[in-house]
Amino acid sequence: MDARRRIPATDRVLDDPALAEAARHLGRDAVRAAVHRAQDDAREGLIPPEHVVPAAREHLPRTPGGPRPVLNATGVLLHTNLGRAPLSPTAVDAVRAAAGTTDVELDLATGRRGRRGRGAREALLAAIPAAEDAHVVNNGAAALALVATALAAGRELVLARGELVEIGDGFRIPELLTATGARLREVGTTNRVHLADYRDALGPETGAVLKVHPSNFRITGFTSQVPVTALRALNVPIIADIGSGLLHPHPALPDEPDAQSTLAAGADLVTASGDKLLGGPQAGLLLGSAELINRLRRHPLARALRVDKLTLAALEATVRGPATPTAEALDRAPDRLLDRARRLAARLRDHGLDADAGPSTATVGGGGAPGVELPSAAVRLPAEFAAALRTAPAPVLGRVERGRCLLDLRAVAPEADAALGDAVLAAAGCG
Repeated sequence: MDARRRIPATDRVLDDPALAEAARHLGRDAVRAAVHRAQDDAREGLIPPEHVVPAAREHLPRTPGGPRPVLNATGVLLHTNLGRAPLSPTAVDAVRAAAGTTDVELDLATGRRGRRGRGAREALLAAIPAAEDAHVVNNGAAALALVATALAAGRELVLARGELVEIGDGFRIPELLTATGARLREVGTTNRVHLADYRDALGPETGAVLKVHPSNFRITGFTSQVPVTALRALNVPIIADIGSGLLHPHPALPDEPDAQSTLAAGADLVTASGDKLLGGPQAGLLLGSAELINRLRRHPLARALRVDKLTLAALEATVRGPATPTAEALDRAPDRLLDRARRLAARLRDHGLDADAGPSTATVGGGGAPGVELPSAAVRLPAEFAAALRTAPAPVLGRVERGRCLLDLRAVAPEADAALGDAVLAAAGCG
């Protein structure tokens, strides 16, 4: 009998108890799609007909919808295409707890309306003593947009020409700022700017001086810039966009500005992202002067930019909780990474795969710490594994370098090594 005629009918497969249970929480359409995929595999001869039911179980999505989980073995800690910082288990638990009804804007003691995001605000102020107040919006660009609108709409923002940056997907900071109604007053040249340039640009139309950290490129050679400590003498609001969300200095990132140091140096406001080196959810952080934060918080645009309860919960848990996955990845010792890579490569060789291990170089990514190289280690496989792992049911993203697929372990938690090995074996047909 033709094997294709022995493929079980859809309704019969859906009667499988495990698939019927899955339909109750994933939805019948999602389970039916997994069944059809398994049936197609059988029609193409990839699996025997009697394996349709277990194959359908393997094809089930983990959730009814949303982005698919991907194991990041690229060596880029904050991979923008992979959602930047992964949340800590503590933050995930906080999001789960906040998914129902919460006291997000309720003071339980009095029964009256409470300040939205007070827990996240208190956590940030405890973590950054130099900040008088804090406000949270939905991303770093929103933080800059709110500042420019509230402080400089119809007025001038003074900033250095070398800080007119473009970030991902063609997004340009100058265009964002002018869209708010602010006028840009550029000072200095591409490579050099002096305090006198800023001072000469100030006048009755000045709304603020903005200092933007060039977080995704470096200018070297004949250069100069003006630190916040010098700008504070200008007697106008000094806004510093530090970008990556680092709260305190880190020894591996000596040139990356942090919120505490920047405020202590004299900035009136600091803006930053929450989903980069902070290791939290996508958010825009505004930290600094209580008077300026209050102006921003009461501005009509703030309502359009506010974050939801899930973001607030994740942010508070990130700031208060233990080390984030990003912090752990940043601090991993290269020798331990190499030991892990060697053990994983040995396991794959035991199954006959062309695998070896060796040192590699990782980066921070996500618009943070440009030029910083982090010593790492990787498992090296034939280049064709890159596509096979990327398109697997449980996707793994590596990188191709010098004709080999590298699975860099810097951003991979040690407890995920077994799953990474399983994914490689499955892609090789050894499962």
